[in-house]
Amino acid sequence: MRLLFWESTAACNLRCVHCRRLDAGDSSGEELTTDQARRLIDSAAELGRPIFVFSGGEPLLRGDWEALAAHARARDLPAALATNGTLIDDALAGRVAAAGFSRVSVSLDAPEAKAHDAFRGVSGAFDAAIGGIKALRRADVAVQINTTVFAGNADRLDAMYALAEGLGAVALHLFVLVPVGCGLELAEGEQITPAQCEQTLKWLCRRQAAGGLELRATCAPMYYRVAAQWLDNSPAAAGADRLRAGLRSRGCLAGIAVIFVSHTGDVFPCGYLPVKCGSVLDDDLREIWTGSPLLGELRNFDLLAGKCGRCEFKAVCGGCRARAFASTDEWLAPDPLCPYEPRSRQ
Repeated sequence: MRLLFWESTAACNLRCVHCRRLDAGDSSGEELTTDQARRLIDSAAELGRPIFVFSGGEPLLRGDWEALAAHARARDLPAALATNGTLIDDALAGRVAAAGFSRVSVSLDAPEAKAHDAFRGVSGAFDAAIGGIKALRRADVAVQINTTVFAGNADRLDAMYALAEGLGAVALHLFVLVPVGCGLELAEGEQITPAQCEQTLKWLCRRQAAGGLELRATCAPMYYRVAAQWLDNSPAAAGADRLRAGLRSRGCLAGIAVIFVSHTGDVFPCGYLPVKCGSVLDDDLREIWTGSPLLGELRNFDLLAGKCGRCEFKAVCGGCRARAFASTDEWLAPDPLCPYEPRSRQ
């Protein structure tokens, strides 16, 4: 296991139009208690020390986040924080820095207020997030910018890169929209198309080859196919070694190197694939990780169906299992966002 995302709370102060949840509000009566969360951290520490991501909702709305971050440190477990940034001022940034998070990711979905606020559902969200990022940087906290890529911003990635660079971020991660939860209600014109996704991933390859900020694609396993094709066509091009160094992973990591634990303790392959594979209230996380039949299926590439199953890039890509499930109710179905046609027709 490489990454464990914990939805520490479902409570949130924003109303994002693409949220994987259909509701947000006070979840304090349902979420794991402090002791239950400590046991989750203990279990994670015994599974190869994955990066333990405090996520949400808005994790800073949970009252015991500092105590739990301290428990992660005590277990020598690397921890990160995924926040919308809007609640962070200098005082809170100092507390975040003292908590010892290896990195704090802040969501920014447009290079200016109007578009970001519309996507996040609250006026003033952009200015508050920018203020939070600046406060974190003053506290010497490493900041990663997370950008959800959809039809409305797919052609604005240069501006997003410049914004992230100007804010002193160490990384820009692109999250290609997966239509789940509220995202299912987005108008068709707001959904990213296969052609836009392909162009986004080619842009990513070019920017990575040029050097600069750490760049990564999430929920876009086709990146590994696009990057491999780019290298096949230009193996000796400037920056090829930088791009090649980024191909040491695999595309879809749901249930393979990533796991998601909800605020109620339910376990899912990732935060966008709503198929439960256990609960940490009933079983030890190790038992779920090693014994879940669902996770076993996701790890067997030979079970992939349709063109994903016959694709020559399936070992490095695998398609997004969450997006396949969202469109077909079958997690082994082809990823509908991939335009590539495999060489094999059988």
